[in-house]
Amino acid sequence: YHRCGGCGKKQEFINSGKFRVNANGNKVDVWLIYRCRKCKHSWNMVIFERVRPQKIPQKLYDLFLCNDEDTACMYGNDISFLRRNNAEIKR
Repeated sequence: YHRCGGCGKKQEFINSGKFRVNANGNKVDVWLIYRCRKCKHSWNMVIFERVRPQKIPQKLYDLFLCNDEDTACMYGNDISFLRRNNAEIKR
């Protein structure tokens, strides 16, 4: 759960299974995209921020680029990753 920028309320967000990789000069950012269950507003959860591409293992970087579903699921089930991104976890 997270406060939605579209709805303005705390909503459940769903793992889209998609990554966003953005190059900024000689550094990259990698996010896992979540969508609000209600309005589909996106929330990009940080996996890597402002790192040199060489710091990311090539195989993992390729998995991000091809939106590998298993990799998205792995991050989506990682409680420490979710907490680092200020997700509220309800069970």
